[in-house]
Amino acid sequence: MHSLVDHVRSTAALAGGFAESFGAGELAWALGLVHDAGKARCSWQDRLIAVGTSGASIGIPHKELGASFIGKRAGVAALAVLGHHGGLSSARDLKRLVPEADAGEVLERFFGVVPEARALGEGASLAPAGWGRDPLVWEMGVRMVFSALVDADYLDTAAHFDGSGRPRVADPVDMTVLWNRYERSRTAKLASAKPSVVNEVRSRLYDRVVGMAEGERGVYRLPAPTGSGKTFTAGGFAVRHAARHGMARVVVAVPFTTITQQNAQVYRELLGEDVVLEHHSNTELDTRGLRLAAENWDAPFVVTTTVQLFDSLFGRKPARSRKLHRLANAVIVLDEVQALPVSLLVPILDGLRLLVRHFGATVLLASATQPTFERLAVWESLGIKELVEDPVELSASLRRVRYEWRLDPKPATAQIAAEVAGMPQALVVVNTVKQARAMVKAVRENNPAAPVFHLSTRMVPAHRRKVLDDVDRLLGEAKPVLVISTQLVEAGVDLDFPVVFRALAPAESLQQAAGRANREGRHSELGRVVVFDAADAPAPAFYRAGIDKTLAFFGPGKADPDDSAVLNAYYGSLYAALEVDNGPRAKAIQGNRRTLDYQAVADGPVTDTGTRDNKRRRDSGLAFRMIDEDQVAVVVTGYGDTGEVREALRRIRAGEGPLRREFRVLRAYTVSLPRSVATAPAVAALFRPVVAGQRDLWEWVGDYDEQVGIDEGEIGKETVW
Repeated sequence: MHSLVDHVRSTAALAGGFAESFGAGELAWALGLVHDAGKARCSWQDRLIAVGTSGASIGIPHKELGASFIGKRAGVAALAVLGHHGGLSSARDLKRLVPEADAGEVLERFFGVVPEARALGEGASLAPAGWGRDPLVWEMGVRMVFSALVDADYLDTAAHFDGSGRPRVADPVDMTVLWNRYERSRTAKLASAKPSVVNEVRSRLYDRVVGMAEGERGVYRLPAPTGSGKTFTAGGFAVRHAARHGMARVVVAVPFTTITQQNAQVYRELLGEDVVLEHHSNTELDTRGLRLAAENWDAPFVVTTTVQLFDSLFGRKPARSRKLHRLANAVIVLDEVQALPVSLLVPILDGLRLLVRHFGATVLLASATQPTFERLAVWESLGIKELVEDPVELSASLRRVRYEWRLDPKPATAQIAAEVAGMPQALVVVNTVKQARAMVKAVRENNPAAPVFHLSTRMVPAHRRKVLDDVDRLLGEAKPVLVISTQLVEAGVDLDFPVVFRALAPAESLQQAAGRANREGRHSELGRVVVFDAADAPAPAFYRAGIDKTLAFFGPGKADPDDSAVLNAYYGSLYAALEVDNGPRAKAIQGNRRTLDYQAVADGPVTDTGTRDNKRRRDSGLAFRMIDEDQVAVVVTGYGDTGEVREALRRIRAGEGPLRREFRVLRAYTVSLPRSVATAPAVAALFRPVVAGQRDLWEWVGDYDEQVGIDEGEIGKETVW
């Protein structure tokens, strides 16, 4: 039996240690000590004995007592205790707490076994002094101590269940050692590289940027053109900066899982398998037992997605939030930062501002198409440090493509497909899954013998990785290869084609796609980038504002999308047109953050639907969600040798021991489907639950197409990626 006194003391010690890095160690220790005080109630203990090891729920509340007791000194941070199972709610919920009739008796029982808790009832505020000056600092501070508490709680509980008795916490890493390893590995890799103008530019950029890693913590901008070695340079800056300031870790966040796979592999080769954690699953299961398997980023170098990072930062559930305290005293690299959703820029940038100014973080913005965030009010006085002295000159020195425009008259998909089918090597990037499938079919009809590959998120990551490896090999051998992809290929994926066709999209997407043309500068002529607007494949509605602004600045007789000066003007005009500073979604999220309503931030504010039953529901359109449509995670066992995947599913269903390794195995074989697609009857019939009662993780028992992955056919609606 896991004793109450051992559990709360261990949780308190761990939580306090986690929060020391941002000055809230005493507060987190106190929250950990009292978080289970209600379990001293006789009825709770009697029920615990009754259920034994059956796994049944105790069914008796226990969180309220600790939250009420510590609220006098913790303030709204007592929400961490109240929500350590169900999630952060709202400051109003603390005011609604009514002391139970037996509260005094239960507390005395608790003090009898945890006597040091008695002193927490009186005294000055436990919150760091700086939190009281700004409600947004308080809001973020509560998230961070909540994270420290639930991570500590889960670690101690997991140690009990796995029989080790000791929570598994990685020892601190000497970042100077990692920096030296990074430099040695990079030097060894470059030793075999052939001298070229491109490699000389990359080397100069790396030396300058890494030299500036000696600077103070803050926000840095790396406007590195595609093909400039951005992955190496950003990683080098981050590790060197962390070593210089004694920081705990580096967290690299990218927009697509395709990039996490590629970047994680690069960093593993430089730092070692034991150092780099790759985390791109967007599924965290907040059910008893399974939540213990959620990632907590206890690694010195983490590669994740921006969806995972920011949905966690503004989420409220314990499993997703437990990693957040790892962002304190960390270098956060946002790669391909132009891909952040415009409607959420204000809360995202404000969250980063707080992490830098109050939680010891440094943020590095890396992109070939750097947005002008300083034009937004939330960042106008932040003081961004530039790592490239003359971005225009750097971009010009690496210019390797020329643009062609097929906008008027608009071609048909069949015309583009026929042209591509006759080429030895070409990449086509379109805007939706449906358009990608149509293009694949059209190219194959024109040339049945053509080696055509497809890429989209309907394919499991292991499948995408194999396709990218095969394509890279064929390109290296100068053999025929045609690739049809959604936009997931256009950022951070290291492919080099002589010609790229890109369906009309916002300017930043056009330039990112162009980065796959003549990437290494090996071709004697400039690479071709053909921008087309197919008459029978219109751009999605959510692209319209960006496309309208793009056509105002770029196109025939105007600038090309790689003109950085014009790109700055484009961003400013786009932000003004979309009223980014005062958009309804951003205003709602920021307003709910200021009132410390965490549920409204994550799930949307309560609204009267005006329906006949007058039920009040939450408006998800005003919630913080990186992907607006709900996603359903589907594990595929029909691709490749999935014996390990099937065994992982069996262990998860059986609840056998620690399951974090099992969930890591599943990531390479998991597809995220929009819920609207997943719930269509013909598609839903091909699912079976991985865990009874869970609606977010399923096993796919239907066919898996070896070219396009899960093909829901006419049932699915168009989606990006």
